[in-house]
Amino acid sequence: MVTNTEAASPRTFKPKDFASNQEVRWCPGCGDYAILAGVQRALAKQGVPPERVAFISGIGCSSRFPYYMETYGFHTIHGRAPAVATGLKIARPDMQVWVMTGDGDALSIGGNHFVHVLRRNVDLRIVLFNNRIYGLTKGQYSPTSEIGKKTKSSPQGSLDHPFNPISVAVGAEASFIARTIDVDALVMQEVLAAATAHRGAALIEVLQNCNIFNDGAWADISGKDVRPDRTIHLVDGQPMVFGAQRDRGIRLVGLRPEVVKFGGGRLGEADLWVHDASDPDPTRAFLLSRMIGPDFPVPVGVLRRIERPAYDALVNEQVANQQQAQKADLQALLDGKRPWVVA
Repeated sequence: MVTNTEAASPRTFKPKDFASNQEVRWCPGCGDYAILAGVQRALAKQGVPPERVAFISGIGCSSRFPYYMETYGFHTIHGRAPAVATGLKIARPDMQVWVMTGDGDALSIGGNHFVHVLRRNVDLRIVLFNNRIYGLTKGQYSPTSEIGKKTKSSPQGSLDHPFNPISVAVGAEASFIARTIDVDALVMQEVLAAATAHRGAALIEVLQNCNIFNDGAWADISGKDVRPDRTIHLVDGQPMVFGAQRDRGIRLVGLRPEVVKFGGGRLGEADLWVHDASDPDPTRAFLLSRMIGPDFPVPVGVLRRIERPAYDALVNEQVANQQQAQKADLQALLDGKRPWVVA
């Protein structure tokens, strides 16, 4: 028997409450393990029960994710997870829906679905595992592989210009865009928490290592010894400072970012670009997306977070309004305004 006091008490969760009994079958040392642990921690902290959460995936190493979560889930087909997730969110607006995808799944065969789910602003959390390779199919170059990448499908080096997932998201005017690295647990928790609180399409790019087919994919920025100098942690409302000694920053000269070094009394934090994640104009978010090494530190954290209506809520509102406005005659609707009869 449940007492009134017990019924009113909020449920608390631990990460293990979101872990299924399935054996996790990723390669030892894969960055996917860190993402799985990070998501389970984030879900436990937000307090939404497992039966109110669903994970939707396509095809790829990242797409094993639903099996490892003690929630609802669908393992769908290549690139189509956003379409399935959209249908679920519209049908069950009470569910918190996640899309787990990879650089190949989202940006190659799924590129069309990826762009449109962002522009529509469907209330989904989309985690894009970016390891710059097709790992599940054993090491072909992907849409994010760098030019010249030698793989099984590009033995002389890839000639394709790579996608920048963050730039694509800004171009689609996504309402929430963030980036983290698989080995950076603190920033990962920060962006996952922010994404769960957002209403609308929330994209989190995770720069992730595939130690079998593309080991060291992000070694130039991810190691503890280089991360302070090669990445910049964006904090809303704060000047952009980075470096192991916190002695460098980013300033804007017109619309051109520039790395500056403090000292000599010439420049200080007051001269730096102050991050504004809620700027409705996507111009500066796009400038951040183009900051890549070695010329610039790679931005991590929340790049963009604006408020605009979620597509799924608008659809359900439109349906409810129409139902209240009139009772439709299905046969008249099928006949149309000018029916005709074949004699």
